[in-house]
Amino acid sequence: MEWSIQDIARSAGTTSRTLRHYGAVGLLEPSRVGSNGYRYYDEQALVRLQRILLLRELGLGLPAIAEVLDGQRDRVAALETHLELLEQEQRRIGRQIDSVRTTLRKLKGGERLMAEEVFDGFDHTRYEKEVTERWGADAYRRGDQWWSSLSAEEKQAHQQEQRDIAAAFGSAHAAGLTADDDEVQAITRRLHAWLKPAVSSVSAGYFAGLGQLYVDDPRYGFEGAGAEFVRDAMKIYAERNLSD
Repeated sequence: MEWSIQDIARSAGTTSRTLRHYGAVGLLEPSRVGSNGYRYYDEQALVRLQRILLLRELGLGLPAIAEVLDGQRDRVAALETHLELLEQEQRRIGRQIDSVRTTLRKLKGGERLMAEEVFDGFDHTRYEKEVTERWGADAYRRGDQWWSSLSAEEKQAHQQEQRDIAAAFGSAHAAGLTADDDEVQAITRRLHAWLKPAVSSVSAGYFAGLGQLYVDDPRYGFEGAGAEFVRDAMKIYAERNLSD
């Protein structure tokens, strides 16, 4: 089958002028040009246009799109990659929808808003580089997929558990308990259980290394001497209960 430039423009939600421009820059040549000068496109051109439009929606410029298309000759493999990217975007938009619904519910009910709920899904790659550099791309992918699969209520419960664990560590530290105290180790066990759904396998090295990260980076919620207290508790727990 083949389609005229008007048919393609109408179906794709674009314009004939845009399609002619794609042809002029060598991005999408017509399959043939009729004796009347009309441009026609076959199935192969149709798939190529779909890929162009997908890449445009991902924010790529025409030169970059040309490089991608030239580097991906296997159309099936290329579309599978596009599908994965679209599914990731779908999950992110789903998180935005849940975020807006939560904001509306809390505004109507006079409840307190939380920043992590209001902006969930609006910057889904903010930790990607850091996590990838520390633990690899697969670790980020698994964590992102797990988080995206949760409902708004499950996300809220998970975040609340982290705050409760941090508060319990703070109370234990203020009470003068040592890192190897049974009560402190029970709190550390809760922290280990809290991490497992996102990480899947929490080794001794990972757990102890994360404890040091709490000391080095205040963004993670354990500051000052409290962070060192948590780090020591995690190291002891790792040595006693975990393996590499």
